[in-house]
Amino acid sequence: MPLNDLTLSNIKDEVHRLSTNWQTLLDAMPEMVFLIRDDFEVEYMNRSAKACFGFPCPPLVVESMKEIGRTCLESLAQAELLPGNGKVTEAQIGTTTVEYSSVPFVGYTGEKLIMLVMRDISQRKTFERELLQFNTSIETILQQKISELQASEEMRQRLSRQVNSLKSQLGHHHQADKMVGKSRKMRELREMIHQVSGSDATILITGESGTGKELVANLVKATSARDDKPFLKINCNAINDSILEADLFGYEKGAFTGATARKVGKFEVVDGGTIFLDEIGDISPRMQVNLLRVLQNGEILRVGGTEPVKIDVRVIAATNVDLAQAVKEKKFRLDLYYRLNIINIEMPPLRDRKEDIVELVSYFVNHYREAFKKEIDFVPKSIINRLLTHDWPGNVRELENLIQRAVLMAKGKMITDNDLMFDQDPRMEQQKTDSYNIDEKLGLLPLKSIVAEFEAAIIDRALHKYSGNVSTAANQLKLGKTALYDKMKQHDISAKHIKKGS
Repeated sequence: MPLNDLTLSNIKDEVHRLSTNWQTLLDAMPEMVFLIRDDFEVEYMNRSAKACFGFPCPPLVVESMKEIGRTCLESLAQAELLPGNGKVTEAQIGTTTVEYSSVPFVGYTGEKLIMLVMRDISQRKTFERELLQFNTSIETILQQKISELQASEEMRQRLSRQVNSLKSQLGHHHQADKMVGKSRKMRELREMIHQVSGSDATILITGESGTGKELVANLVKATSARDDKPFLKINCNAINDSILEADLFGYEKGAFTGATARKVGKFEVVDGGTIFLDEIGDISPRMQVNLLRVLQNGEILRVGGTEPVKIDVRVIAATNVDLAQAVKEKKFRLDLYYRLNIINIEMPPLRDRKEDIVELVSYFVNHYREAFKKEIDFVPKSIINRLLTHDWPGNVRELENLIQRAVLMAKGKMITDNDLMFDQDPRMEQQKTDSYNIDEKLGLLPLKSIVAEFEAAIIDRALHKYSGNVSTAANQLKLGKTALYDKMKQHDISAKHIKKGS
C-alpha cells in the first residue's frame, strides 16, 4: 500500500477513535448534552437527552431546540465567542422545565456547532411553587385551623358522641380477652368490664351455665391494677363445706383432728391480689358469714382461731343461681348478697346473641382441627342454619362440645350433617324418669333393687334439672349435701358429666 494511502487510513482510524471516545464520554454524563448545527438542527443527543425527550425528538421539542439555538448564538456573539461565560438560562421544552449553558464546539470535520449542557429542573420548580404557595397562604391556613379549634359547642358534642359510638362499635380489645363475638351484647359486656375493672369493688358475675363467666373474671383481673398480683380460682361447689372453709381461711394448730400445725388459707396467700369464687350460690350459711366478714371488714378468721387477720383481696364471684330468689327463700344472706352485688355483670345466653354463632363456630373449628390434626376447611350453610335454629340450653359450652365432636368425627375436609350430634335434651331425661315402669320390675327384681333404681332415676333427674348443681338438688330433695354425694357415689352418678352435658 502507498505511504499516502496508509497515512490517510491511519488518520481516518484516529478520527473515528476520537469521535467514538467523546461520544462515549458524553453518554456517560448524567446531564443532557445537545450539539446544535448552524441551521439550528440537532446534530447529536447523548443518552440522558434521549431518555428525557425521546429519539427522534417530537416536533414540539425540535421547535423548542431551534429557538434555544438562536438564543445561544446571539448570546455567544455578544460575549465575543468567549467559551464558558458561565451564564445559565432557564427554558420550557414541552412540559419539561430545564436550565442550560452553552459553549461553541468544533466538530471533528471542522463544522461549527453549539454545545448545550442541560438539566431537568421540573421537580425543583414544582417544589419551589409549592413552597411559594405555602408561604403566601400560611396566614389563611392558620386562620382556618384557629376557626376549627373554635368550633361551636354543639359541634364538639356531636364529635364526642360519634367517638363514643365508634368505641362502642369497635369494642375494647385486650390480649387477655378470650371472649369470642362482636354482637351488641358482647360489645356492651366488654365496655362494662373495662369500665369497672380499674376499681377494687367486688364484682358478681351472673348468668346461665356455659356462658363463659370465668373468661369475664380473667379479663377483669387482667385489666385491673392488680394484674401483676396473685390470682386464685376456687370452685365452691367442688369442695366439701368444712374443707372449703379451712382451704379459704386457713386453720390453727389443733383446730380439728389432723391439724398438727397452723395452715395459711387461700385468702392470705392471695393477699394483695384477686380471688375468683365460682358457684358462690352454693356455699353454706357458715361460709356465708365468714365471707361477709371478708367483704365487710377486710379480715378473716382462721378455723379454730380467735384473732382476725387483716387482708387486702379483691373478690370476684360468679353463680348461675338466682341469688335474689335464694334470699327470698332464706337460703342466702341478704347482707352478703348486697356486699357481693355491688357491681353485677350479667352474661348473655347464647340464644340472645345468635349473631355470634358463626364466629364461634369458626373459632372452635380452627382450634380443634389443629388439636385433632384434621383438615376441616368448610362448614356448609345447612350446618350453620341448624346451629342458628337451636335453642342452646348449654350455651357456648354446648356449642364447643358439639363442634369438638363434629371435627373429631368428620371423615373429609367438611363437616356433614351426620357429624353434628346434639346433646340429648334434658326434657327427654324427665320423660325417662316419669315413665319408670314399676310393673315391669315386679317379679323380676327384689324390692331393694327396684327402690334403688327409682332413687337413682330421681337423683339423676334432679341433677339434670338444676344443671348439675349438687347443693340446689340436695335442697330441693330435702336432703343433706353430703348425703346426696354419698348416694351419687352409690349409684355412680357424676355431677360433672351432667354439667358438661347441660
